[in-house]
Amino acid sequence: MKRILILLAGMLSAAGILSAQTLPDVMVENMDGELVSIRSVVTGKPAIISFWGVTCKPCINELNALNDAMEDWLAEVDFDIIAVSVDDSRFFPKAKSMTQGYGWQFNCVFDKNQDLKRAMNVSLTPQTFIVDASGKIVYSHSGYTPGSEAELFKRLVELTED
Repeated sequence: MKRILILLAGMLSAAGILSAQTLPDVMVENMDGELVSIRSVVTGKPAIISFWGVTCKPCINELNALNDAMEDWLAEVDFDIIAVSVDDSRFFPKAKSMTQGYGWQFNCVFDKNQDLKRAMNVSLTPQTFIVDASGKIVYSHSGYTPGSEAELFKRLVELTED
């Protein structure tokens, strides 16, 4: 019983750490090839930050689903989507052309050295975060199944209700 209580306390503590974590101040490359702080890309409103790679089918499916839903969601909630490619310099040209080819209507940035990926403890893609307007990370999940983007919208709505 004591072990269960210790485990439970550890899990609650870890959840508290995540909810208190803020977006790190790490440089990424924007679509124009400029190095910018990820914090400057978050524009003072809630944001979905999705880490993806060119060879990750679930990543592409999630980003396409977010792009399809974005217009309807923006009618209810003011937010941004930031797609963070974790592809290294070998795959960077493909990542950039994919963002244009899919016609994604949101910010796409490139983490070629994977500094942001490491700073946010991303181990698998897709990994998706929601940050509030002040840059505090309020939600995170890994993986994608069709329809799971509804949970992201629910969390965005909850942020605006506070």
